[in-house]
Amino acid sequence: MEKIASFTIDHIKLEPGVYVSRKDHVGAEVITTFDLRMTSPNDEPVMNTAEVHTLEHLGATFLRNDKEYKEKVIYFGPMGCRTGFYLLLAGDYESKDIVELVTRMYEFMRDFKGEVPGASAKDCGNYLDMNLGMANYLAKRYLENTLYGIDEKHLVYPQ
Repeated sequence: MEKIASFTIDHIKLEPGVYVSRKDHVGAEVITTFDLRMTSPNDEPVMNTAEVHTLEHLGATFLRNDKEYKEKVIYFGPMGCRTGFYLLLAGDYESKDIVELVTRMYEFMRDFKGEVPGASAKDCGNYLDMNLGMANYLAKRYLENTLYGIDEKHLVYPQ
C-alpha cells in the first residue's frame, strides 16, 4: 500500500506552525486541510487527552460561530498523535491566508473561562475528560511561541 501524504512529512524536522497538509477536490470544490502543529513531534511531550478534548470543543465552537468562516468549516479536530489539530476548510487556501483566523481562535481558547461548550453528558460522549486550565495554557503557549511572529519557515512543511 502507498504511504498516505501525512506520513511522508519529515516529522524529525517538523516544528510547530500552520501548514497546508493537503488539498482535495470534491467535484468543483477544493477542500484545504491545515496542520495546526502545536508541539514539536517526537521532541516534546504530546498533549494529554483532557486538554486536547477541551481545545477541540472550544475551537469547534469558535469556528462554527465565526462570521467569515463558519460556512467554510468542514472539520476541526485533534491529530491522533496529539501534537496538534487538523482544520478543514472549503476553499483553496494557503497557510498565510488563515493565520489571522487561527490566531483569533487560539486567543479565544487562551482567554476562555467558565463552562466549556458541550461539556455535558447530554452533549458529549466523554464530557468528564476536560482540562480547561491546561487548554488555556497550551493555547497561550502556541500563540506566544508560534503564531505571534510566525515566519515562512513555519508556514511551509520542511523538505
